Amino acid sequence: MDFSYDAQPARVVFRSGAALTATAGEAERLGLRRLLVLSGERGAATARAVADSLGDACAGVHTGARMHVPAEVADRAVALARSAGADGCVAVGGGSAIGLGKAIALRTGLPLIAVPTTYSGSEMTPVWGLTEHGAKRTGRDPAVLPRSVVYDPELTLDLPVPLSVTSGVNAVAHAVEALYAPDTSPLVALLAGEGVRAMAGALPAVAAAPRSAGARGRALYGAWLCGSCLGATTMGLHHKLCHVLGGTFGLPHAETHTVVLPYALAYNAPAAPEAVAAVAHALDTDDAPGALRELAGRLGAPRTLAELGLQERDLATAAAQAASTAYANPRPVTEDGVLALLRAAYEGRPPEPGIGGHRAPGN
Repeated sequence: MDFSYDAQPARVVFRSGAALTATAGEAERLGLRRLLVLSGERGAATARAVADSLGDACAGVHTGARMHVPAEVADRAVALARSAGADGCVAVGGGSAIGLGKAIALRTGLPLIAVPTTYSGSEMTPVWGLTEHGAKRTGRDPAVLPRSVVYDPELTLDLPVPLSVTSGVNAVAHAVEALYAPDTSPLVALLAGEGVRAMAGALPAVAAAPRSAGARGRALYGAWLCGSCLGATTMGLHHKLCHVLGGTFGLPHAETHTVVLPYALAYNAPAAPEAVAAVAHALDTDDAPGALRELAGRLGAPRTLAELGLQERDLATAAAQAASTAYANPRPVTEDGVLALLRAAYEGRPPEPGIGGHRAPGN
């Protein structure tokens, strides 16, 4: 056994009602007295409620977060944080709000508190993203890792079921890629297996009873574990593809992850049999890519890139971009292979192991 593991230094508060009862205490624990509260328009009411709970420690509310963190959006938020004299930020929302908080932290060094309202998992990672000139770039920096994360299942009770499902599968993608990452470890494998199992069990319960605090809590627990996997490892082809499709073509983040994941796993299957077996075990199936696609589709999620608005003429451009730079992935990333993957995902064909050229043993 030969591995290394970096534990991310984050504090977690997990309980119903915590957003309005614990956030101020977390700020005080960190010595913060002028906090800028961030959200998108969708989460503005929740952000203002959190801001009210901070009392005099709130320096303002900014509801301008947008998907994929456009550079101009980040610039405005950084300027606002500086003009408000903020000594920290509280991001209330999903990946867009937390991503904006990370952009501010990256530029200013201000500490970040995250109050997640979706299952994106961004709150558990030192990964940041920024979209500029039609391309999304990402990086890792410990400065952007939230100092405290407040998980409150009550904040997710009204999260629409379609977004709950795609956000949940987005979280599962973090765990799946962590299983075949070059810096994976036995501890990551434990987190990933439990995260996939928890989320796959929670999502049908959330779809059946969206206001069940128990089901919502289990989904947040799964998101926490899956996000921790993303924070501890290097992501591969799946995340690269989703960044290209989102940053260059404007496809919605969680929905894109949901469509692409079964195909990315199938592409890597011949080179990562142990990872595929671990996902299959967590899902209680013998066909992990097919089970992921079936789970999402059964719960009403999109199954094709065409449904998300990608044009067939864009497939070759996306494949070329995804294959243009080297990054860690268990199977070599070729333009032809990625194009075959994308075409299958565009058309919604079954995700066959070894898609794009090779076949897994026995297939």
